[in-house]
Amino acid sequence: MKKWCWSFPQHQEEAICGKERKEKMKFLLLIFFMNLLPQYSGKSLRRDDAYTETFKDIKNEIAVYTDIAKAIIDLAVNGKAQNRSYERLAVFADTIGPRLSGSKNLDAAIKYMFSALQEDSLENVHLEPVKVPHWERGEEFAMMLEPRNHSIAILGLGNSVSTPPEGITAEVIVVASFDELHKRAQEAKGKIVVYNEPFINYGETVQYRSRGAVEAAKVGAVASLIRSIASFSINSAHTGWQDYQPNVPRIPTACISVEDAEMMSRMSSRGNKIVVHLKMGAKTYPDSLSFNTVAEIVGSKYPEQVVLVSGHLDSWDVGQGAMDDGGGAFVSWEALSLIKDLGLRPKRTLRLVLWTAEEQGGIGAEQYYQLHKENISNFDIVMESDEGTFNPSGLGFTGNAKARDIVKEIMTLLQPINVTEVYDNADGTDINHWMRDGVPGASLRDDLSKYFWFHHSQGDTMTVQDPKQMNLCAAVWTVVSYVIADMEKMLPR
Repeated sequence: MKKWCWSFPQHQEEAICGKERKEKMKFLLLIFFMNLLPQYSGKSLRRDDAYTETFKDIKNEIAVYTDIAKAIIDLAVNGKAQNRSYERLAVFADTIGPRLSGSKNLDAAIKYMFSALQEDSLENVHLEPVKVPHWERGEEFAMMLEPRNHSIAILGLGNSVSTPPEGITAEVIVVASFDELHKRAQEAKGKIVVYNEPFINYGETVQYRSRGAVEAAKVGAVASLIRSIASFSINSAHTGWQDYQPNVPRIPTACISVEDAEMMSRMSSRGNKIVVHLKMGAKTYPDSLSFNTVAEIVGSKYPEQVVLVSGHLDSWDVGQGAMDDGGGAFVSWEALSLIKDLGLRPKRTLRLVLWTAEEQGGIGAEQYYQLHKENISNFDIVMESDEGTFNPSGLGFTGNAKARDIVKEIMTLLQPINVTEVYDNADGTDINHWMRDGVPGASLRDDLSKYFWFHHSQGDTMTVQDPKQMNLCAAVWTVVSYVIADMEKMLPR
């Protein structure tokens, strides 16, 4: 019997009682939330009590690594391993030189690293075969014939077709954007399109390198010359990969220096007729056999679980590939060496992967992913260093809020060298597949102010590298990878 209800006809009684029950529930809920307010005062409501308590335990666990982190930093920055990654890289870069996908130099680089990792007494050193593109630029040159004779510095873009044997001689049309090209489409037919696009940032501006030939071909151009994707130039051309599209004619394409692009833009604005002779001997061969190079420190408790550190071993065929990505590959190797030197063995396996054919779009990494993705639940974090090894500031990180909190706490261990920042989003062509599937990812963040001065150019040599900055990068990479590999639980995802 409902004691709080008056006697009414049944349908009226149910309506009135239902209303009273709702009011009573509202009152009880109000009392419940008022009681909660004091205990959540000053706390974030996005976490439950269990997580708050667990995170406190995690902070305490991470704090235990303070002395180990200091030992890693001391060894890398001031100890016997000081400048080791730089010196190893110098020997490698001076001995091998540039390492284009499919080239004999890349083969030599892989053989060199396979032996070097074995000599370093790392475990499970092995090569995993992959198929990679094989493109060669051949002989190439460009000459301005009108309004004056001038030799134009060029670097053919990866995957470009060649010109006819006699070359191409054509008038130039200079545009600053794709929009301008499309507006002037009728003028572009039969001409060489020169893009004088301003450098905004790499991610935005690189579309001209990757799509420039396709867009020019769509309006009937016979070739395209793209202002190098560089924030600074000393008459230097910068190369890179580009892709054609089905059902669009393939035209030769190359990068030219900022200075030549701007000069032709000025000439064009004055009404000068510009004529250029372009000759490129580029060739594309069938895919070649190559390898991802792998080494490990096997985990002591959860050997099937993996913390992956990486950089790519291939480079463009100019300079020495010391910055892109020799530095990233060698500080990743250094992380395992430092851990081994200190006699440490994390609970999880620390795996070094030196990727092949990254410059052609992460070819080696994509095939590695396909081979290992069935064990994706065992990958704790994937880490890639491929944005230089200049003065580091922290990590880019991709993962959920709880994982980010843990990584932020780990970064406090690097306070002795003042590298503690955690930025939004990890960057890395070679780890993108894993991150898209929910595996946490990290990339080394450092001072990029001069990176694009040398990127994909003849200027990418050992002269760009700084041993002290590489020491700091190695310390960051080692502390983060070791602590994550040694914690009792994997990062949440």
